[in-house]
Amino acid sequence: MRSNHTGRRDGRGLCSRIHTLPLAAIASMTLLAQPVLSAHPGFELHATAADFQTYFPGYLANGYFSTATSPRGTEATPSYVVALMDYGADDVSRPAAAPGWTGVDYSTGTLPAGHFWMNQVPLNADIFQDYRQTLDLHDATLTTAYRYIDHERTTQVQVTTFVDQADPHIAVQRFSITPDFDGIVELSFALTPWVPSRPRLPLGRLTGDEMQDAVAADHQSLTAIAPATPDRAPIWYRGDVHPLAADGDAGAMTLAFDGRAERGLAMAEAMAVHVPDGAEIVSREVHRSPYRLSLDIRVKVAKGHSYDFDKFVALSRKDWGGDAQADVALARAARDGGFDSRIAAHRAAWADLWKSDIRIEGDPKAQLAVHSDLYYLLASTTPNTAWAVGACSLTPGYLGHIFWDSDSWVFPALLLLHPGRAKSLVEFRARTLPAAQARAHADGLLGAKYPWESDPETGTEQIPHFAGVLSDREIHVNADVALAQWQYWLATQDQAWLVHDGWPVIRNLADFWMSRASWNAKLKRYEIAHVTSVAESYADVPNDTFTNASAQKVLQIATQLARQAGDKPNPRWAEIAAKLYIPFSPAEQRHYDFDPIVPRPPLEGSTITMLTYPSLDYPMPAIVRRNDFIHAMGTTNDSHHEPNGMGLAPASIAAATVGDDRRAAEWLQREVTGAMIKAPFNVRTETPTNNTAPFITASGGFIQSLVYGVTGLRIEPAGLVPAYQPVLPASWGAVTFQNLHFRGQMFDVAVRRDAKGKPIVVRTPPAHE
Repeated sequence: MRSNHTGRRDGRGLCSRIHTLPLAAIASMTLLAQPVLSAHPGFELHATAADFQTYFPGYLANGYFSTATSPRGTEATPSYVVALMDYGADDVSRPAAAPGWTGVDYSTGTLPAGHFWMNQVPLNADIFQDYRQTLDLHDATLTTAYRYIDHERTTQVQVTTFVDQADPHIAVQRFSITPDFDGIVELSFALTPWVPSRPRLPLGRLTGDEMQDAVAADHQSLTAIAPATPDRAPIWYRGDVHPLAADGDAGAMTLAFDGRAERGLAMAEAMAVHVPDGAEIVSREVHRSPYRLSLDIRVKVAKGHSYDFDKFVALSRKDWGGDAQADVALARAARDGGFDSRIAAHRAAWADLWKSDIRIEGDPKAQLAVHSDLYYLLASTTPNTAWAVGACSLTPGYLGHIFWDSDSWVFPALLLLHPGRAKSLVEFRARTLPAAQARAHADGLLGAKYPWESDPETGTEQIPHFAGVLSDREIHVNADVALAQWQYWLATQDQAWLVHDGWPVIRNLADFWMSRASWNAKLKRYEIAHVTSVAESYADVPNDTFTNASAQKVLQIATQLARQAGDKPNPRWAEIAAKLYIPFSPAEQRHYDFDPIVPRPPLEGSTITMLTYPSLDYPMPAIVRRNDFIHAMGTTNDSHHEPNGMGLAPASIAAATVGDDRRAAEWLQREVTGAMIKAPFNVRTETPTNNTAPFITASGGFIQSLVYGVTGLRIEPAGLVPAYQPVLPASWGAVTFQNLHFRGQMFDVAVRRDAKGKPIVVRTPPAHE
């Protein structure tokens, strides 16, 4: 069955059909899909027609803007620009979706059976034959190839898409066709503004029960919606960009769009299209509607000839680029340079990034997981800016807000491999220090109080009302921020950065903890009350161990660092640090999760493994560390909760710190093959059953499991020191960390086995500079 609509896109035919292929047409096909050779073994992920029903989108980005992959390679997918936020009434801020720029539609022309557009026909293997899609992690390109069957007409299609790493404002897409017929084909190159999200939920004031009711009233559920894709969560919907001007020039083959995010910043987008030399253009026109801006072209083609149509896109936002006409100039300049020039520069930029790499011998699946996670981290971050990264990158997941994930999960994973990108994350906290100071002042506290969910542009608290307790009480973020600043200083010894940026943050956070701690005269100790634990089911406890231990370290490093920064330490910092209560059981020789006066039902597993997380690495005797680990593993098993994506890395690293090679390897294996890795592009979700992705928090955790867990190295005042024995899973021959950066030096670090089979760490000059 099919629709009666057979018009152009301005009727464009919402054509739905079941594609019946005549046997004679199938038998006469001579065009075969060309095999996709592996250019970069260990870096390539593939989708086939078997993935059509469960296709989980991958991610293309350069840290400044992003888009999702799509099965055909030609569907329009939302694009998100760094820190371009929507500020809807009664809502929290959310990423505003820029016009989709990946949309290319194709028609083989008017046939006796009707006029069809390729993006509107069913996605099945009978129509899209010999299908193969490749995400090349090394080159950050998506290539989609198939033989498109439109009744008796067949077209070999290949689509190549990338978000330029060499020029952060540019994205490029090549749509290549080889028809098996003579005739006139139609192509539509689109910018796709999005219909405003409905219903908009007032998350800024809804209680948890009200949110549940609102979602149910829209016939949705807070559980994952099949098929699982990152944009199906009912509260992580995108924000809106409102068009201010949208037009094009058919003669120049350009499109231009000016818009503004809801109560937010202006943005702009432009496109320039190149038609291959030798292709006879029959007609070209600009189509405009509230929901589509496109350049529609009719071209005469000849059987067996190949045609490459190239689309060059430019994006910008206020304080990062200009308006639509400036973007038109950028897009035209890219077009003038040509596709080959742009992709060569893009590949060279990524090749430079991959000089710092992690190579695993003996386990191809683990190697591919490492490259996947490094790719998503690099694609989501920017070098030497003051922009941080949301838990789900440049997507609506967790509303693009900045959590402690940026400081404690992503930052340490990048610090030794890509310090320029790591610097951007700590610079974000320096840039948004005034907003954190205002929060502390409003709460009657000293210093700065960073939000639990920071707006990526303004640094203000943007937490949904129903989760407001986390804003008030999950305050360990104010230690996580300071510890990242400290780690950056230790790794770089950048004195100018310390004085101008790092020290003001650390000093303000030491003052915060000084004012947040209270003196218990009876027990003669300082305590921190009314805290939400990392295990968030415990929403109001006194003396959460991870929080208190982290606060103590902030007070200690502030005391230690003040004179280096040209300041004087407050003597109360050292006094409070020395007397701050860290809940501990002398009889069991282990730490409690929090004050033992709190009843502890088995709601969640223990968070004590976080004490050995690399950025904190709380000092303790080896026997205590082992007892903590045994306790944590026991409570994790007793809780009957499958650890989420944040729970795997701390367990693996904690096992490594106590020398439990077997368990460290088991937890590493769960990070490589677990249910939170979605096919076909190794996209991590937060849990096995939700679709909050790409969850780069977990990607950062896995990389830390290698950089710090496998090596046993820690960043300390004395240097990059071997704090623990290295571990090496039995199936791994060796792990090499290429081009690590530390205090102005570059070197390789390898973990391999000695003659007796014992893992050892070897440091050598870099093999690949």
